[in-house]
Amino acid sequence: MTDIPLNPAADDGGYRRKRVLPVLALFAAIYAGSLALDLHINAVVLSIVVMVTLCLLRLPVAVALVSAAVIGGLQAGLPMTDTLAAFNENLLIGSQVGLTYIMVGAFAVALARSGLLELLAQKISGRLDADEAATHRGVRWSLLLILCAASVMSQNVIPVHIAFIPVLIPPLLGVLNRLRMDRRAIACVLACAISSSYLLLPTGFGAIFLNDILLTNLNEVGADLGFSATPDMAPKAMFLPVMGIVAGMLVAVFVTYRKPRDYRTVEAQQAKPAVTLDFAQLAATVAALVAALVCQLQFDSLLIGAMVGFVILGFAGIFRWREQDDVFTEGLRMMAQVAMIITIASGFAGVLTATGEVQPLVAASAAFIGDNKALGAAIMLIVGLFITIGFGDSFASVPILAPIYLPLALALDFSPLAAVALLGASAALGDAGSPASTITLGATAGLNADGQHDHMKDSVIPTFFHANFGMVLFAWIAALTL
Repeated sequence: MTDIPLNPAADDGGYRRKRVLPVLALFAAIYAGSLALDLHINAVVLSIVVMVTLCLLRLPVAVALVSAAVIGGLQAGLPMTDTLAAFNENLLIGSQVGLTYIMVGAFAVALARSGLLELLAQKISGRLDADEAATHRGVRWSLLLILCAASVMSQNVIPVHIAFIPVLIPPLLGVLNRLRMDRRAIACVLACAISSSYLLLPTGFGAIFLNDILLTNLNEVGADLGFSATPDMAPKAMFLPVMGIVAGMLVAVFVTYRKPRDYRTVEAQQAKPAVTLDFAQLAATVAALVAALVCQLQFDSLLIGAMVGFVILGFAGIFRWREQDDVFTEGLRMMAQVAMIITIASGFAGVLTATGEVQPLVAASAAFIGDNKALGAAIMLIVGLFITIGFGDSFASVPILAPIYLPLALALDFSPLAAVALLGASAALGDAGSPASTITLGATAGLNADGQHDHMKDSVIPTFFHANFGMVLFAWIAALTL
């Protein structure tokens, strides 16, 4: 295999300076020119452009988010104290979600101690030993189907969201290396399958997004406009936009990343002793999964569900009792970066809201649209894509876009189904493809377990293009035909 460095993002400092300094100089020149010409750059636009650019320059996502939030707040005329206050006040929301992911990470590590995942990896690896092309093709498609199924179930059946990725993927990296599968294709499969499932299927996270957030906000805003949406409308409206995501996933697998790609197999991926799984371990694992799901649904708390599952696995002896702290700490380390970035992204979103320039951005787009429905649908989708990239969360984007998008959609004479499709797609665009999205962070956490998968180049950019371009096109068609 080709000798590939463990850290593909690493380069020498001189080369980094050659790339960074011209970009920063360009930002300074543009900003100085806008001041000289008395031009006002929308603070939301400036913040998101700065954040994405800094991420592309491979600064840590957390640093990019904080820097962009400060620049956006100052551009909007907020004093530094108010900017930091808006940032800090919204950290609590993100920290609550981050704590949930840490607990889910601990539960996922405990599940991994059962040996199920190692057993799966060994069974797949055993099939590869036949060294037949047909066998390799069968294993490749079986793996892709397993990842699709796991992604769907993580949203709608066993709602652990992205926490399954850092547990399921690392044991399979050796198999992926032997198959020479491009990990960018795997990132696209994970992102597209996760997005498609919660945008279309009204259970688990899908029920939260479609019923509790999308329809609730539409009906609250539409109460004074004579608009009403029912639960059966959401899956119908979102079907075509979701098919756009599925089309992008197929393009990634069959076209863009079809060619083999070599990775270096590290020591942790070498052959391990055979794993055995007795009936008691299997029963305890199944019981923990069922209990976690029941508690999550009963108390509407993924945190409680994951905690109960973790405790059951501990009492069942899946890992030694004195290893409780070690297992929890391992889960904490696995999800710490995701939890931290989610927390900081909430602060960033709080500053964008505090600038008061989200509404002017959309209002300016509406003025440009006039009464052109085709142009209106396109502009609404593109603006939604831009805003959601900044927020990194489709769930948080809906309440911001709904008060502006619904009146605009009704003014342009879009049907109720088309209005639901426009808002749902506009809020979801960018979720798969934002540097701060839990989906891309989760994909990187799993695929970069051996240091050979870069967050921006191999997760964010591939998922951005393949998940979003098809969705924009199909959502645009849905808006004009529904």
